[in-house]
Amino acid sequence: MEKSIAVVGAGYWGKNLVRNFSQLGVLKTVCDAEPLTREQIAKDYPEVEVAGNFNSVLADADIQGVVIAAPAAQHFQLTRATLLAGKHAFVEKPLSLTYEEGEVLVRLSADCGRTLFVGHILNYHPAVIRLKEMINEGSIGRMQYIYARRLSLGKIRREENILWSFAPHDISIILGLVGEEPVYVDSVGSNFLHARIADVTMTNLKFPSGIGAHIFVSWLNPFKEQRLVIVGSEGMLVFDDTLPREEKLVLYPHTINWKDGAPVPVKADSQAIDLTSVWEEPLKAECRSFLAAIETGQPPITSGEEGLRVLRILEISQRSLEEKEKAADQIWLAPVPPSASSFFAHPSAVIDDGVSIGEGTKIWHFSHVMKGASIGEKCNIGQNVVVSPEVTIGNGVKIQNNVSVYEGVTLEDDVFCGPSMVFTNVYNPRSPIPRMKEVRSTLVRKGASLGANCTIVCGNTVGQYAFVGAGAVVKKDVPDYAMVAGNPARIKGWMCVCGNRIDFHGHEGKCRECGKAYRLEKDGEEGSLSAFPVE
Repeated sequence: MEKSIAVVGAGYWGKNLVRNFSQLGVLKTVCDAEPLTREQIAKDYPEVEVAGNFNSVLADADIQGVVIAAPAAQHFQLTRATLLAGKHAFVEKPLSLTYEEGEVLVRLSADCGRTLFVGHILNYHPAVIRLKEMINEGSIGRMQYIYARRLSLGKIRREENILWSFAPHDISIILGLVGEEPVYVDSVGSNFLHARIADVTMTNLKFPSGIGAHIFVSWLNPFKEQRLVIVGSEGMLVFDDTLPREEKLVLYPHTINWKDGAPVPVKADSQAIDLTSVWEEPLKAECRSFLAAIETGQPPITSGEEGLRVLRILEISQRSLEEKEKAADQIWLAPVPPSASSFFAHPSAVIDDGVSIGEGTKIWHFSHVMKGASIGEKCNIGQNVVVSPEVTIGNGVKIQNNVSVYEGVTLEDDVFCGPSMVFTNVYNPRSPIPRMKEVRSTLVRKGASLGANCTIVCGNTVGQYAFVGAGAVVKKDVPDYAMVAGNPARIKGWMCVCGNRIDFHGHEGKCRECGKAYRLEKDGEEGSLSAFPVE
């Protein structure tokens, strides 16, 4: 095939598609909205055309296939435009954000006579291909149970939750292995970084044949785990994509025998399935499959119809998550509110149902604590303070008058918020454009002090015992014990736990008041300084 492929979006994942289609000798154009990305692509691939306008890609008669690696929210519009332009479409997962939109794309693909290819990459992984062959050969007997775990620390998204970001791969594989549509789908999740975006989910599936499956996904795991386990009547297969290729697929010929009416496990030696001789980078194999679908007109494994089946499970799972959140709200609102004797609230203060307020906390005139907020023990909430839904405030926190603690803000123990200081939670607000799904979290660590009228721009962390001067504008993370001031806030010195300045001579220093010793060390690639107490 001549150079006839365009890649739209050359960011986090798109750059890998650019590399593979270039290596296959078919890449003609890369389109990206970011000037710096286009500049880098031009340097790395001087033989490739670079564009900033998607319409120019559609207008190019030499381009047969368009590969869409843009944010998920753009998948439907870009894919629809590609098909209407008479070009074949390869769209990264998910196919779209709703089943209804997915149906439109599948029908349009059929009407236009063009391939609609969905980027469910694991279907092209040599380990998954061999795994399917072994199941079909009867290596583990009858399939009974499947579970998948896809965990890592990041990449954390705000345009989609962990279910939509991680689970499509495993849903696709499980549907392909079982060959049936589930009769039962249930999903439960937890939100930690953002009140409305799940960071961890567990999805359970049951199929007509009796096979069960569950999928556990999280982007808050200390290490990467990508594991698929298939349990059969005569053995088990484990696919672990974090291991070397000769260890990625392992057969465990364990069985369960029955003795005197009781099940007895019978273990056997595991057998690693060496994939070296058949190995090909899964993404390259996926790209080859797209090119083959264009040339032959035969539907690929990950066709639009297959993507639609995955989308159906995602949408049902999302509804299940949302229904449980509503039910949880109803359950949590039922108990008796915190005992009025355990904390003090001025008669003019408004305390919504469903809040948690610790013993000894005081809430003063005209303040409002909203549903879902949590305030620790022995806090002092001044006049005209708003504590928004899902905000967490630790113990011993003091918030002076006229402060709004917005959703997405977390204050650890002993934080001080000066009068009229400002938190934000949306980086680029516009009045007519709802952006609460784009809330950026702000964390203020233990013992930090925020001076009067200072502003903490959302998405940043103020380190423990840091000191933000009055009127400062914090636009990036503040190290532990740092004293910052100005607009933008810059480090002007270092502060002790006791609230007094530390005098440094070189990298060693002591608090001028209490005498506590500290040390300065370089931190991170940029060599920024951080202070550490010396025990």
